[in-house]
Amino acid sequence: MGLETSTEPVFHAPGHDHDRCSADALARAEALCVQRGQRLTPIRRRVLEVLLSTHKPLGAYEIIEHAVTEGPRPAPITIYRALDFLRELGLVHRIESRNAFVACLHRHENDDLIVFLICERCGTVGEASSSAVAEQLRKAAGAVGFAPRTPVIEIGGVCAHCRGS
Repeated sequence: MGLETSTEPVFHAPGHDHDRCSADALARAEALCVQRGQRLTPIRRRVLEVLLSTHKPLGAYEIIEHAVTEGPRPAPITIYRALDFLRELGLVHRIESRNAFVACLHRHENDDLIVFLICERCGTVGEASSSAVAEQLRKAAGAVGFAPRTPVIEIGGVCAHCRGS
């Protein structure tokens, strides 16, 4: 029962082509909005861009700080609404233990368990899934009459990049 990864790495190497991964994720977001008849409004796009600018989770107020370089700051409710929209489309995840959000670079085609690996040194969040663990959790939950809605596990530790440095 191991962790599975998509074509995206769980942890991006320091110095990876971050502009490319951000551009690819934005293109995916635009295509997904068109496919579902939704709009990627300027504020939704900006919130996603801010989250894509880092692989670290950001709180709503941090997003506001990064989103505005000049002019009036958006109200927190505006940011939360944009985050809700992006979460519904699977473009953003909430990291409960940090009360923060991170852009999703993975395609979730099924309802496998999502595992967030949170580096306690650099703050980067890696994302993987595990269909085997998800199945075991579904069986265990079903045995007690519970139907899991959002199977997510958050694990704190140290990423390979930080351990190696």
